[in-house]
Amino acid sequence: MPRDILSEIVEKKKEAVRAAQRDCPMACIQAKAAAAPNGRSFFSAMTSSQDVRIIAEIKRASPSRGLIRADLNAAEQAAAYADGGAAALSVLTDGPYFQGSLGDLAAARAATTLPVLRKEFIVSAYQIFESRAWRADAILLIVRILSAAQLSEYLAISRELGMDALVEVHTEADLGVATDAGATLIGINNRNLTSFDTDIGRAVNLVARFGAGQIAVAASGIVGRDDIERNLAAGIHNFLIGESLVRADDPAAFLRHLRTGQPMPD
Repeated sequence: MPRDILSEIVEKKKEAVRAAQRDCPMACIQAKAAAAPNGRSFFSAMTSSQDVRIIAEIKRASPSRGLIRADLNAAEQAAAYADGGAAALSVLTDGPYFQGSLGDLAAARAATTLPVLRKEFIVSAYQIFESRAWRADAILLIVRILSAAQLSEYLAISRELGMDALVEVHTEADLGVATDAGATLIGINNRNLTSFDTDIGRAVNLVARFGAGQIAVAASGIVGRDDIERNLAAGIHNFLIGESLVRADDPAAFLRHLRTGQPMPD
């Protein structure tokens, strides 16, 4: 039987949440969330007048690729992304599979004025309050790992805390669940999180099923300007890009190339 990586991650995440709650119970993390200053608008970044809006991601590793960049400095990478014209940042905070941390989120946010998405496998309301406590401006909610009731509840909590939510889908059925929950910002993951296989055409095909007012973000497998243009032709203007930016020798220049088609410097 093929390895179900997503189920492994979810089980470890539930254990991690239980451990975090022992250190800072729900009332504790709610108080910290309430004390956090107002956030930055992730939604505004995804609806600006830019033709290509890129959420530039900070991650050191992934289950599918292994170690990507061991020496990544979250603050320096964030500053480079801002210089390249990123619309927002995404920061992986999972440790066991992505070698990220909440410290990376804090460092990246402090280094720029961009809104920051906490890229995490959220399986508990606790993590939403934790995200606000650490000053995340938006959270990722993955339809594949949540019940319909959880998704609706977590969207409501994020709104109450003044955070935006990017709801991740992979299939038409996922999109139906997201739509029923009232999701507006919808990330189409070209990667199947069970097998981690990637099909870059998935977002292009699925966006045709979006309803009025829903905003698409294409994620995973976008490595060049040709990929951007293919999505633009389908009406997608928002992109979450990680690995290709992290691997780039000059992430700011590569980001400008992805955004504008401007040639890379020699």
